[in-house]
Amino acid sequence: MKADRLLSILLLLQTRGRVPARELADRLEVSVRTIYRDVEALSASGVPVYAERGRHGGIELLAGFRTDVTGLTADESRALFILAAQGAHAALGLDAALGSALRKVMAALPAPYRPAAEVTSRRILVDATRWKGGPQPAVDLDVLQDAVFADRRLRLRYRHSGAKEPSTYTVDPYGLVSKAGVWYLVADRRARPRLFRADRVHSATLLPDPVKRRPGVELADAWEELRRQVEERPGGLDVTVRVRRSRLDMFLRLNASSLTELPEDEGENEWVTVRLSYGVVREARQLLQFADALEVVSPPEVRAEVAAAAASVTELYQRVGAARP
Repeated sequence: MKADRLLSILLLLQTRGRVPARELADRLEVSVRTIYRDVEALSASGVPVYAERGRHGGIELLAGFRTDVTGLTADESRALFILAAQGAHAALGLDAALGSALRKVMAALPAPYRPAAEVTSRRILVDATRWKGGPQPAVDLDVLQDAVFADRRLRLRYRHSGAKEPSTYTVDPYGLVSKAGVWYLVADRRARPRLFRADRVHSATLLPDPVKRRPGVELADAWEELRRQVEERPGGLDVTVRVRRSRLDMFLRLNASSLTELPEDEGENEWVTVRLSYGVVREARQLLQFADALEVVSPPEVRAEVAAAAASVTELYQRVGAARP
């Protein structure tokens, strides 16, 4: 609707100051010509807005102009009260600020929308943490936050998974991302995007140097690139297994990221064939957790790897058992 678009333009200008017409057009998914027509409509309605053309031009409100209109629709006001995991706000030290902000938003809402917003906050809860994810180590985000908001470089002492000792890196941070309850620092190292899990940061030192990000790249862009690298990483090793039907649901839940296709319905057969993909042979050792409820069918090297791992476990228990009185 045009009214919603006009209000969006007004709020964007009030928040951002001068904004190029092309950026407004991209954000609102309309043409630049439509944006200029909307600016004329705002001006005709008494809003002191003007446009400057040229390389450094843009659309801007007259200095000092503010409006207290919220412009929230019923659905928008409800959406604000569907809170993400509170742990994210606590980790950033913003729990109290969040509560205060929501009270202010509630007071600013049009009276007819307040009951629905309040009910939504009591009926809908988003918990981003996984079931049985195990206890998460305490994460100190203070220095990482300081670097992100001050646009300063960071020196990290960071321990990679499987490494005994941390490594030292100098990075240019874009921002922090909370993914399923786990915090990550998104940063460039030598002009290439890197992902650092916050609970593996042994120490972080704020450097006096200003951050050096790649031109035109924002946090969302860097995160999307890194996310694709993780999620679209080629498996390279196709594995076929048979799983007892009684354990199938649990197996599919725990191995969802490795599935290449959903298993075919095989009626009432005790065993169900499942196809997976791994990066390397050794990753298949995780199949041992299903013990005699799973058989590796192919390839032979994965079958041999799982069998060897099972033999190692048996040998360990026999050796330890023999050594005990």
